[in-house]
Amino acid sequence: MRADGEDPTLVRQFRQILLWPVQLMPSADAGITGEHWHALDQRDAAPWARLADEFTADATQFQERHYHELTSFLPYVQRLLYGEGKADTEAATASPVRVYRRQDICAARVRADDGVDSQVLRVVHVDLYFFQGLDVAILVLELAGEDLPLARVQDLLYRFGRVYPTQWTEDGRAEHCLAQVEWLRIDGVVAASSDYDDRALYLSQVCRQRAPRVAAHWDFLLRPLVPHYSDAAGAVRYRLVDHHRMPQMALLGVADPYALTRADFVRLALATAPGPSDSSPFPERELLDFESRYCSDRYWHAPGADGSAARYLCSGAAFVLVGRADDRNFVDAERGLLAQFRHQYFLLFLLAHMQRAALFMMSDRLVDAINHLKLRNADSVRAFKRQIRLLKRTLLGFTHGYWFQQVSAQTQARDLYRMCQGWLDSERLYAELRQEVEDMNDYLDSDSLRRQANTVVRLTVVTMFGLIGTITTGFLGMNLLAEAESPLWQKLSYFAAVFIPTIWLTLYTIIKSQRLSDFLDALSNESLPARMKFGALLQIWRKG
Repeated sequence: MRADGEDPTLVRQFRQILLWPVQLMPSADAGITGEHWHALDQRDAAPWARLADEFTADATQFQERHYHELTSFLPYVQRLLYGEGKADTEAATASPVRVYRRQDICAARVRADDGVDSQVLRVVHVDLYFFQGLDVAILVLELAGEDLPLARVQDLLYRFGRVYPTQWTEDGRAEHCLAQVEWLRIDGVVAASSDYDDRALYLSQVCRQRAPRVAAHWDFLLRPLVPHYSDAAGAVRYRLVDHHRMPQMALLGVADPYALTRADFVRLALATAPGPSDSSPFPERELLDFESRYCSDRYWHAPGADGSAARYLCSGAAFVLVGRADDRNFVDAERGLLAQFRHQYFLLFLLAHMQRAALFMMSDRLVDAINHLKLRNADSVRAFKRQIRLLKRTLLGFTHGYWFQQVSAQTQARDLYRMCQGWLDSERLYAELRQEVEDMNDYLDSDSLRRQANTVVRLTVVTMFGLIGTITTGFLGMNLLAEAESPLWQKLSYFAAVFIPTIWLTLYTIIKSQRLSDFLDALSNESLPARMKFGALLQIWRKG
């Protein structure tokens, strides 16, 4: 403690950004395929509203942080995030990323199960991100708080972003979750509350649907989107795509960042439960390379050194930035690290987790297509082929529009993106999915070529044997039979006597075309003896 009694680890300024990726499952009667945001453009889609483009044509309304945000990325990432062209012309290319925001939730009242009074956190914004051509959406919730004990912050990072509980205690309390979460409207009325402790609901859901139940307060935030297994009406349905813990970002402006111990940083980086500052949550042998694997210390100067002190922590599922609360370069919302955290670093984190969610979504679609394939059902086979072709097209669009291995030329941003993507193992997931789709596509191509070749062989056999019938029946066009003056019935009799056997011979040739093809192959093989060629001829009429 300092001389004035202030806790040096007190978090004076706290920001937490939760990202919840979901896989979208449009209903057949809604007619929405690939552009799911149209469901929020309807009049009854309140409280969601399209977030206006901040890059307006009016230069007086353009803020400097927008400039820093755009110039942090490479050109192809800029075109993805912001589009291109003049903002006041029809020739401008819009960004494929659509953002919707709801304004009805202003605060979150949370209570841990440690007997401490409820804590009210300010809700900065609630956004929903859609990506054109991808059946993925990401809910983004940003919270803010001031003057929080470090243990309370660690507890929020550990417990808050839980889509559903994993287990309960003997007395029915949900473990690893907050005791209660309430969304508060502007007038202070509770809009929705968590139901983690209602164990019967969660058990019943898994028993009936083989899918976990989404907690009530998270389900409320996504409305009018509804869970895929829900009986509620909704134009767009969603399915869980990743872990029950949401990816999260956090910014901690503390009184003295150097007062945090190594164990404190471990708990922040790995989002573990709070504990004593002098005791690590894991054995030391597991944390020998903690600094090199989880920390970016380019700006983490030695105590007493000149310059701002900021430590970046990243474990893939969590990104944490720690600095000094009285440092203007750290807390400035326009030019400081707080502005970079809420914009540049947020977009880095968003892109990395969007890629991971998209890869999981496409992998799920591939597995679903294979599971519904019935080889003896022609309709099922055709549907399977259509799904694989569509998946191939989706993967190509993802590769050329959303897949980046480098997003910025700035050293810090480039390193953080590489660190986050590495922890998410996105490159391996992408390589595996691409190989699986390519293998399946190659199989379909080879199967189509085989079917075409088989058809050509059958047509060739029919043509060859039909040629015999054509030559044989050609005598009708000659003057061998002088029937020009014969009665009509006699002419029709001659015609039927030739036409009916020809039709029967053609159909019979088609039926036996495969065996006739084998006979022709044997007949044309000069190395085969006459006995085997004769056996191939007899094989045409053998059963089995």
